[in-house]
Formats: sequence, C-alpha cells, structure tokens
Amino acid sequence: MGGLVNERLIAVLGPTNTGKTHYAIERMVAHSSGCMGFPLRLLAREVYDRVVAIKGKDQVALLTGEEKILPPGARYFLCTAESMPTDRDFAFVALDEAQLAADPERGHVFTDRLLRARGREETLILGSETLRPMLRALTPDAEIIGRPRFSTLSYAGPKKISRLPKRSVVVAFSAEEVYAVAEMLRRLRGGAAVVMGALSPRTRNSQVQMYQAGEVDYLVATDAIGMGLNMDVAHVAFASLRKFDGKRSRRLTIPEMAQIAGRAGRHQRDGTFGTLGSEGSGASFDPEEVLAIEGHHFKPLDHLYWRDGRPDFSSVGKLIGSLEARPDRDGLRAAPEAVDLAVLKRLAAEPDIAHRARGQAMTERLWAACGLPDFRKTGSEAHARLVARVFQHLSEGDRKLPAHWFADEIARLDTVQGDVETIADRIASARTWAYIAHRADWLADPALWAERTRQLEEKLSDALHERLTQRFVDRRTSVLLRDLDKKGAEMLPVTIGADGEVSVADEPIGHLTGFRFVADANARHADMKRLMAAAERRLGDELARRAKALANDPDKAFTLATDIGRPVAIFWRGDVVARLGKGRSLAEPRLTLHRTLDPLATDHKAKVIDRLERWLSASISRHLAPLAAIAAAARDKATAPVLRGLLAPVAEAGGIVSRATVAAALPSLDRDQRRVATHLGLKIGTLDLFVPALLKPEPMRWRLALLAAFANADMPPVPAPGAAMVGNPDPLLRGAACRAGFRDLGDQMLRVDLVERLARHAHDARQGHRPFVPDPSLSTSLGLKPPAVGRLMRTLGFAQHRRGESDAPVAWLWRGRRPDRVDAPRARPGNAFGALARLLPPQAQGAHG
Repeated sequence: MGGLVNERLIAVLGPTNTGKTHYAIERMVAHSSGCMGFPLRLLAREVYDRVVAIKGKDQVALLTGEEKILPPGARYFLCTAESMPTDRDFAFVALDEAQLAADPERGHVFTDRLLRARGREETLILGSETLRPMLRALTPDAEIIGRPRFSTLSYAGPKKISRLPKRSVVVAFSAEEVYAVAEMLRRLRGGAAVVMGALSPRTRNSQVQMYQAGEVDYLVATDAIGMGLNMDVAHVAFASLRKFDGKRSRRLTIPEMAQIAGRAGRHQRDGTFGTLGSEGSGASFDPEEVLAIEGHHFKPLDHLYWRDGRPDFSSVGKLIGSLEARPDRDGLRAAPEAVDLAVLKRLAAEPDIAHRARGQAMTERLWAACGLPDFRKTGSEAHARLVARVFQHLSEGDRKLPAHWFADEIARLDTVQGDVETIADRIASARTWAYIAHRADWLADPALWAERTRQLEEKLSDALHERLTQRFVDRRTSVLLRDLDKKGAEMLPVTIGADGEVSVADEPIGHLTGFRFVADANARHADMKRLMAAAERRLGDELARRAKALANDPDKAFTLATDIGRPVAIFWRGDVVARLGKGRSLAEPRLTLHRTLDPLATDHKAKVIDRLERWLSASISRHLAPLAAIAAAARDKATAPVLRGLLAPVAEAGGIVSRATVAAALPSLDRDQRRVATHLGLKIGTLDLFVPALLKPEPMRWRLALLAAFANADMPPVPAPGAAMVGNPDPLLRGAACRAGFRDLGDQMLRVDLVERLARHAHDARQGHRPFVPDPSLSTSLGLKPPAVGRLMRTLGFAQHRRGESDAPVAWLWRGRRPDRVDAPRARPGNAFGALARLLPPQAQGAHG
C-alpha cells in the first residue's frame, strides 16, 4: 500500500455466491503477506478465523475499530475497510464488496481504498458486476474477471411464516421487526437464531453456530446478512422491502435485494427467495425486480462517493475545507456529510476546542477523536459531547484519558442483568470504550484496558446469546422436530411420569391431570398434532389404569366442583371427570362423563359411571337429607294428599318456597299434618316455608348446584358462607340468593330464618292497632338499613305512621291483615333484651342459623 505500484490489478465481479471471498483468501495466502478490507467487523472476523486455520495465529492480525489482534510477526491482516493500514507494504491487497463505494454513508472510504490501496505484487477488487463501468473509468489498467453464480436463484413467492421451508433466513430491517419474527418462529417452529450488525462477533458466532449445527432451522437477520456471511441457506424471505437508511424510509434497490437474496443456495445447490406473508398481505416483488434478481441484471453504477483521503491537517479550518472539497474526476461525487465531519464542525465552533486544536499535531488528534464511531446511535449532537470530553483529556496534561474515568465507565457496564435490548445497549457502549482502548496513544496502559474491554464485551456477549436463546429458541420443540423428521411420530418413545408429566423422546410436551391432557403452552406449534399422535399410543393404556383407580377410590377422592359461571361438575383427584345435568328430579341429576374419558373402553366407562353415581347419591343423602325426606314424602301415596300438595313444591324448589306460593294448601292442613311437616324439618313461617338445616353453607352450595344442574345452567354465585345478609346484589346474585334462602328487601337481602324472627318480634311488640316503634337495636344488629326495614314491615302487613317531629323514629300501625299464626312460642311481652338476643345473627350467637 502506501502508493506502491502493483504488478497486477484484478477485479473479480459477479453476483453473490460466486466464491469471490474464498478465491481472495486462496490468492492472499499464496503471497508472503497480504491485507484484506471488509465492510463488516463480523465478516473480517469470519475470514480471520479461516486464515488462522491455514497460517496460524502468530501470522494473522485482525484490525477493526474496536478489536485488534496484532501479533508481532503478523503478515496477513484482515480488517474493516476503515481500519486497513495505509502505511504498510503488503505483497497482496484485496477490497471486498467494493460496490459499497456508491453508499452515501461509507462510500468515500471504499472509494479511497479502491483508488489508493495497492499490493506490491497483486491487488484484488471484489464486488458486484454493477461496478464494472466505474472500474473501467477509474482503473483502466485493471483486469476484470466475471464470475458466474454457482447455483440458480429463483423466486418462490410469498410464504406464511408457518410454511417457511427449513434452512430459511428471514431478513428484517429493524431490531423490533427481527425480534417480532423470531418470537413468532419460536412459537410456531421451535425457534430461530438472530444475527444483527450490532451484535458482537462472539454473540453472532454463537447464534450462527446454533443455526449451522441444526439446533434451529431458521435464522432472522438484518441486511448485514447480505455482506458475505456464508451459511447453509436454502431460502431467503424478506419481512419487508423497505428500510430506514438513516435519513428516510425507502424501498430497497434491486442490487440490495439481490445482495440479500443471493445468500440462498450454497456452491452448486440452488436457492430461492420471496417475501414473508401471503398474497396481497404486504410488500411484494415487482415482476421486473424478480427478473433482474434471477437473471443478475442490474443497472450499472454511474458514480462513486469520494472524500479526500489525505486531508490538510495544518489547521482545523483547512481540514474541514479539504474534507468538503469536491472531486475533480468524472464519476466521483462529494460524499454527503458523515458523522465524523458533522462532529468536527460542531466542535470547531466551540472556542475551547478551537483553542486546544492549534497546530497540525493537535488537529490530527482532534480528527482522530472525531473518528470515534457512534456505536450507540445517539446522533451527532449527543455523540459530539462524548467526543469533546475525550478530546479535552487528550489535549491536556499527559495527553491521555484518565484511568479512573475510563475504569468507572467500564464498571458501569459490567452487569449482565436485564433483557435483550438492555444488554445489547451495553454492548454498544462497550464497543465505544473498546475502540478507545485500541488507540495506543490515548491511554497510559492501552494493553490493560484493551484486555478489560475485551473481557467485558465477551461477558456481555455471552449473556446476550443466552438471553436471545432463552427468548427466541424453544430447545425442547426444536429437538422434537428434528427427531420427528428422523424417526417419525410412531417411533418416538413416550413416557408418563408419576406426576402425570407426558414426555416424547424425553422432552416434556404436556401434563396428564386426571383424564385430561394439557399441552405445554410453550410447546404449541405446527407439529403438535404429530407429537400428540405419538403420545396417544401410550395415553390409552394410562387412561384405562386411571379408570380402574377411580372405581376403587374412597369418597374423599371426589369433590363437587361449583365454579361460578361453569357447569356443575364432579372432580376426581383435582380434575373434572363428569358434569351434572337435568335428571328425573332435583335430587337425581343426570351424570355425563367428561369428553376426556371418551377414549375409555365401554366396560371402563360403566365402572366409572357406577362409582360416580354411588358417590353422588351418598353425598346428596349426607348434605341434603331433609330435602330427600321431603321429596320422598311428597311421592309417598300414604302421605295425605293435602300435605303432598304442600311438600311437592317445597322439594322442587330445593327446600325453600314463598308462603304465597302454597297459600291455597295451608288452610287445609290439620294439626297432625302440620306435625308431620315439622318432623320432616319444614318450618312454616310468616312469609316463607323453609328447612333451617338447609340454610347452612354446604347444604346451600349443594342446593344451588342441583338447581343449576336441573336447569342445565352454569353455577350461579353463592352467598358467602354463613352470611346473614347480602348487600347490593347484582341481578345474577339476587336470583341465586333468593333460591338459596334470602328474602329480597331491595338493596339488601336477609336470610329467611332471620326474617321470620323479625316478623315474630314485630307482632309480639305491637299493642293492638296503636302505633308502635320496633326496637331499632334489633335491625342495627342485623345490619339492616331503614329502607330494608320499611319494606319488610310493609310486607308483614304494617303501615308507616310518623310522630310530629320529622327526625322521630318511624312508628308502625297494624292494618289488620294478620298473617297465619306463627308456629312457635311468643316472646314474653316487654322482655326486649331477651327477644333481641334470640334474634341476633348466627355469628353473634356462636352457631349457624
């Protein structure tokens, strides 16, 4: 380099997948020394590893902005284009992806290397066929060799993400889109590796290795994938055909499309490309774009971007002037203002910086500081502040960065906590400090800090790889899919653990609870049916074994499930096995096995049904014995017809019925018949007929469950266990509470046994037809509000009567509509305290009502 005249200048031009990079490596190692410039740090690192395998570590150097491996006797240098040494003599020099000289952001760097980087014996320019006319104009002595693509690249059209062929790469143009596609592939296809230009080489290599090793069959990448990264790719799917180029969102050019699509196919194996989605669902290739990509026909470049590669450092002003100078050769255009120049112009306007940057040496130092890349993508304004601080340290004292400042910045980044985005941001910052550490004249001990930043980046890179894998790869699913392809579903071993875990090929796919198989949510993907087919071979035997266990289990293994809003069901060992529906009567519901028991043989089903019916009958007899007795008496022909007419509606209503409903039958009852009703547990109250024993919490739950089953309805809400009053019920709870045994008093509902006690107290407290005031402490103790008390008193046949003062207690008058007599002893007149004690809710009495 350094201006030496080469013996041979060769340009190898052609589409992607022509083996140009491999050819260049072979040419370089055949020389005594060589240097290759690449567009990406990732690609430089990949080729570095390949050359090390040929020549050994002590012979090979790697130079990028934030990574330098420079053995003392290195003869072969692999570099990013910006880091290619221009002051060394090499026998061989190569520039890869030289068509990037037309890139507005970095094109001037590639143009400078194309014009000035020369090998003593041979120079190789690698690039697209579109570069041919510009090479002819700028390097007329170059020997141009066209390389045909080894394999065919053809358009495969749009494909849904669930239909992507294996060994596919999906290309997206933002980190957010990359993550979204990778997450979808994890759910549908077991996962994907992720490659982005911002990843460190270590993270990228780890991700690519997963893909190359077949641990995952999909890779999601940014357009960095188009720059020479060689992998086993069968199909390239574009998630979008637009990208943000730093200034605006635009459609990809046809050469850019071809560069990316060309990753598909390897050597002589054909490849395909297309878009992600379905027909008409989004971006798609135009017919002329498809023809151009398949035929490798692209519009030749008519210009390259240029900036003076040897600017004038005599002053900052002259430096800026030379960097903004226009080229004097046809085909070259002045490069748009890059970040380093924008930062330089901002800092030159600051008096302190301008004062420090006097003379050629300090001007060069300022320009070197402005070359610090904006890895964090913070923008020129924020990045200029960091550069200014760096230059201030480099222009005072010992002209070095303070070690304590550098150490503090490194320590701030030295944590692996956080998600993918957080760790990726830390790596971007770590790259900034790694770049600084590799400037030999910026730190007192650059080797120490270069090693520290290397360790930090590796630590963060390993953490990022782990987070990416955790987030975007379901290793269990990917292993299963691989085994499915090799063995087929019928050959995979299926095991069912003691805890019910179902595994296929030692990979858990779900859990068997009772008779119900629940697939692991993380294992739901397109091939779950195939996995279930393998599992069903063993599930039949296991279900039969469980049916036998159910038939022999004691009563404690069964429960009545009364989840609100769901059908009433029977659970065995914690999971549903049957549901209840309308049967011959309320106490004889119909039992239907849950669909998860459908695979059972007929004899196993019969045994299960028999065991469940025996448990259900015993449970109803235990919890609802009075109701069963009333229902039996109502059916018994020996029972007096008038009494049967009273008991039948009580049984049908679940043990509680309004007195008005059976008012026609009550006057006909004689003393003996009333005694029979009382013996059955039935209470004939002032407003309701009810069975006090059925108002306890568990009988109440069972009654509501049987009523719901008889109506083929879902389970309604149940009042709180032991509750005496329900406040502000919604319509659903109001209806359920009425059936459960609560009387509707407007915004409040009171349990019927306490309503009966209040009724007795009211009739005992009145004195003929004179106004009287009920004891207010009684309603207060029950939690009743005045509107509810008023509604109850009017229902009982009283009318409101006020005294003179508006704030006086409400008095009531008996209107003469006396209900039937109350079947209980009357409280002693005047003994208000004793009556109150008897009327307290059950919680206050220490017993259920």
